[in-house]
Amino acid sequence: MSTDPTAVPEPDAEGATAPPLTLLVWDAPNMDMGLTTLLGRQPQGHERPRFDAVGRWLVGLADRDGGEAEACVFANVPDGAAGRMGGWVKTLRSFGYAVFVKPKRADSDVDADMLEHVERRAAEGALTRVVVASGDGRAFREPLEDLSRAGVDVVVLAFAEEATFAQVSGLLRFVDLEDVPDTFLAPLPRTRLDALPDEGRWLPPLVPLRRLLGG
Repeated sequence: MSTDPTAVPEPDAEGATAPPLTLLVWDAPNMDMGLTTLLGRQPQGHERPRFDAVGRWLVGLADRDGGEAEACVFANVPDGAAGRMGGWVKTLRSFGYAVFVKPKRADSDVDADMLEHVERRAAEGALTRVVVASGDGRAFREPLEDLSRAGVDVVVLAFAEEATFAQVSGLLRFVDLEDVPDTFLAPLPRTRLDALPDEGRWLPPLVPLRRLLGG
């Protein structure tokens, strides 16, 4: 892995400890796949999450502890996509995010890179909260639960339909991405059953009933 550009400063000569750290690691391939699955198609620009809103939310969490916030996005760059993704990466960096990118190859998931960064921050001693934006329970449930047992507040930020592992865990906190204020310009066309009002909710049909007749 390349040199970490977000290294936390060492304590000063008087031994002052670093402020509490709230860390966000965002699994771009998994979050993109989750949004595509929810919509049943590739998302349009206005349906994609606003990273500036997520950043403000993260800073708000850090401020509760009087600490600092760090936000990192991890992404693969497929062949031929460098030009298309360049503007997105530049925008993220202009919002205050660090971005880790590597070429998209077979078995080139960024999961291990995300966990390596979380483990490094935990070893530095100031990590009090980690927010993992991913619905991949196979990769993240066990190491995140271990981190929670060690005293770190662990939040999984994803879509409820894609992150059951976090909702059933007794150690992890779950936040639905659409519940972060101003992250989406308009409500996503979802069928959420995890946030129903007490009086219930009607869910209209997605297609006309007569389509069953082939019409």
